[in-house]
Amino acid sequence: MPETAAMPAFVPDLPVILAFALAALLLAVTPGPDMALFVSRTMNWGRTHGFVTLLGALTGIGVHTLLVALGISVLIVTAPALFWALKIAGALYLAWLAIQAIRAGTGISVVREDGESPPLRRSFLTGLGINLTNPKVALFFVTFLPQFVSAGDPAAAGKLIFLGAEFVIVSLPVVVGVILFAEWLTRTLRESQWVGRALNWSFAAVFAGFAAAILFTEGRK
Repeated sequence: MPETAAMPAFVPDLPVILAFALAALLLAVTPGPDMALFVSRTMNWGRTHGFVTLLGALTGIGVHTLLVALGISVLIVTAPALFWALKIAGALYLAWLAIQAIRAGTGISVVREDGESPPLRRSFLTGLGINLTNPKVALFFVTFLPQFVSAGDPAAAGKLIFLGAEFVIVSLPVVVGVILFAEWLTRTLRESQWVGRALNWSFAAVFAGFAAAILFTEGRK
């Protein structure tokens, strides 16, 4: 009787895959600045910009995964000043997004009144920037992701990259669904001017709220 082919060394055990999938799903459905940005871009410029912004965020996830796999992100944990700087940078970036959401005709506002859409690369870079400076994502990959591998495992780096790819696969349907819903909602509400303004101010409040929460948390330490 032929033996069952062994799984590649970089593939974690099934219980680990399932446990991490649940954790990734919980993080994906938790509201955060990334999700707010996807929705605002979609409602303002259409689903193409929403998906390009998502692509930028997924690129950021790839960067986080590679940093963890290569061990560079350990510096953030062992050097609190570096991680503090990351949090502050993220808070300032969110505050800037809040200001842009209020200004009419900008690329961040949810419903623009005039002007042409910005280049797609700007949406990509915005998605990348907010993901790289998002403390929630950084903490997840720096502190939580390594818990699913053993430090003495020679295939640890490969398994971390596998789990990073799993995170993308698990969270992608959730985010794509949110973007498509945002597009439908925009078509339904765009004709109402006061709704557009309310949405702009709502997303400004979301970004400002996350920024304030980060700064307040750091200020109490």
